[in-house]
Amino acid sequence: MKKEILLAFRSLFKKGRNNAIKMLSLAVGLSMGLVLIAKVYFEQTFDNFYPDGDRIYHINENFKQANQDEPSQYGTVSGGVVVGMREEIPEVEAGTRFTGFGLRDAVFYSTSDRRSYSGNFILADSCLFDVLPRPVIAGDVKGTLSQPMYAIVSKTIADRIGGEVIGRTIVLDTYPGKVLTIGAVFEDIPENSHYRYDVAVSMSSIAEFMWDGSLNWLGNDRYLAYVRLTKGSTPESIATSLREMQGRHQPLDKLKEMGVDLHYTLDPLLSIHSGDQNVKRMSLLLGLLSFALLFTAVMNYILVVISTLVGRSKEVAVYKCYGASGRNITTLMLAETTVHLFIAIIGAILLVAVCQSVVKELLGTSLLALLSWKSCLLLLGVCVLVYLVAGLIPAQLFARIPVAVAFRNYRESRRNWKLALLFIQFIACGFLVTLLVVIARQYTLMIQDNPGYDYENVMYCETWGAGKERRQQAVNELERIAGVESVATSSTLPFQGMSGNNVSLPGQEEELFNIADMETSDANYPKLMNFRFLSGKGFDERSTDGDILVSKSFEEKMAVMCNWTDGVVGKEVRLSQWGLRRIVGVYENVRVSSLANMDQRPSILLYSNNPATIIVAKLHQMNSETIQQVTSALEQSMPDKHIVVTPYSEEMVNLYKDSRVFRDSVMIGGIVTLLISLIGLIGYTNDEINRRRSEIAVRRINGATLNDILRIFLIDVLIIAVPAIILGGIAAYFTVVKWQEQFAEKATLTVVLFVGCGVAVLSLILGLVGINSYRLANQNPVESLKNQ
Repeated sequence: MKKEILLAFRSLFKKGRNNAIKMLSLAVGLSMGLVLIAKVYFEQTFDNFYPDGDRIYHINENFKQANQDEPSQYGTVSGGVVVGMREEIPEVEAGTRFTGFGLRDAVFYSTSDRRSYSGNFILADSCLFDVLPRPVIAGDVKGTLSQPMYAIVSKTIADRIGGEVIGRTIVLDTYPGKVLTIGAVFEDIPENSHYRYDVAVSMSSIAEFMWDGSLNWLGNDRYLAYVRLTKGSTPESIATSLREMQGRHQPLDKLKEMGVDLHYTLDPLLSIHSGDQNVKRMSLLLGLLSFALLFTAVMNYILVVISTLVGRSKEVAVYKCYGASGRNITTLMLAETTVHLFIAIIGAILLVAVCQSVVKELLGTSLLALLSWKSCLLLLGVCVLVYLVAGLIPAQLFARIPVAVAFRNYRESRRNWKLALLFIQFIACGFLVTLLVVIARQYTLMIQDNPGYDYENVMYCETWGAGKERRQQAVNELERIAGVESVATSSTLPFQGMSGNNVSLPGQEEELFNIADMETSDANYPKLMNFRFLSGKGFDERSTDGDILVSKSFEEKMAVMCNWTDGVVGKEVRLSQWGLRRIVGVYENVRVSSLANMDQRPSILLYSNNPATIIVAKLHQMNSETIQQVTSALEQSMPDKHIVVTPYSEEMVNLYKDSRVFRDSVMIGGIVTLLISLIGLIGYTNDEINRRRSEIAVRRINGATLNDILRIFLIDVLIIAVPAIILGGIAAYFTVVKWQEQFAEKATLTVVLFVGCGVAVLSLILGLVGINSYRLANQNPVESLKNQ
């Protein structure tokens, strides 16, 4: 094999071998195909770094009201549930719960030097590492999480702070005056975790930051809870004990009288992420995309190799004349494939290394996280498979070249092989181009869809931790800016996920349904966001803290459930968190969250005279000068706060980041596949031109026109291209239908759309063949015959 490898290296620059095209197409196909395979594998390995991960379960709360057919499932529970399971159910070996601060990438300061940092904070009990352990670098985790106002930090945070961090103190920007002491440092949570955090604050500190419901059995169900079962125990085996525990601590009979059924289920930790339907759907599509890329690259490699069959036939025959057997020829061809694949892999590695920032942006995962040792073994196996397919098929064809070719011309064109390979590549092109167009249409629909309110030229700033006087001062300052049209405050924004509250009638215990609670706002907020009112009015200067606005779907539910056919304006309802409230207006339904994860519950908005935590400003025109003025006014009003002003439209685009990333992945994959296929098509056309040069010359002498000659080549390609593109379009249709299941509103799929995509791909293919064939068809036939 060593001699054959040397021969393969020496033949790299031989004319007519098209080695550069072969290696380039393989390198490009491998670079993207292997990265996508690594991403799919990465998605299936979430949380597998936890010891005894197969015995760890996440607790879900299942809530069903009398008017519901199926229970609603939530991934959070009341704080006392896991504590009870840990203490009262023998099969529960350990249990823990934690909750977030409700802040995204919270800003905090080191009290020693006032340098600012950011990270994800949680409040966790002292059993956190009993169930979800990480290697401890310094300090005592359990002891730290048992003490009020103590915290543990990740290695990354510790490195940013620098020096000896144990005993150092930090303060959250949103909770000034609440000093936390660092008591331990742990290894970072890996990227393949369903929940990542940087700082864990002791649960005993919760009263310093929010209402303490950490031991509640009902309500305040905000805690992510996990248990580790003893060996041999299953969720089914503890179901009875779990229900009995509920009976001891929860008023199940009273809940039943109210038409409410509450129970808990356990989901395996290892399937929380990989078992999610959206993740399954995305993994399937990325798997298809990677297969299409690799398959196209391999088929193109084989096509180019077979195209050199006629030119290399005498060389192979001479080898056989000197005693080479079919096995020797196979070994030689495999050696060439080895060299080509080795260089292609090196090229793919360099390409991925150069584009690693693009890879992270597209896939949302760092390259280092994708390339674990297990995933590298998988990718090595894929490369071996590519080698076998790309090497053995051409090797068998070359090994069958007869010895007699050394003494006469070889006319075997292997045309059927080439057409079959092109057919497969055209299917991939039709599939990916159609898929890309539909995905792009769906993405455009989502970011341009009307959510039921206006957010053009709207910006917002979260001011957690600032007093109401400072907020009001900030509002007053913003109103003085000429470029600001209006200013309002609100506790939440529609694109954010909403907590829930139950609705009941005054004087009745039965709860009717659950609503998406947008919490409080001032009188200006509904006007600024241009809520469309169907009846009643919005908030104004006469509004009181007992007034609420409700959505159209709220009114419709009350008409069905309470026979309020005359409307809801002026009537009172009781909300589980807010008590008795009077409805003053009904607005057209607004979209809560996103189309990919739309909250279908009716929504409400409460009035408050006090400025809420989010300041919203609508500008006359979105420009850098006005944005800077807004930022400066907020910084001057709240000098001790970290001010971040965010355009609302930016958040709306970020809602669909996953879809945008998938669209970009398909776009790059489609372009790469199309280019590889077109390279193969050029090679096929050139080969056919050289093979049929004399035939074309004779046809031209006998009166064939230029169009007649072009028609010969175009019809050959047309016969395989049309059915291949149709098959690709059909595959794209079923793939897109599956992908669109995650969206509440879907881009329309029409026959015209699929036909248009097919025609576009076909036009490109025929155009390339026509241009490439025109040169031969327009050539002087006498010169062609003379050269033959």
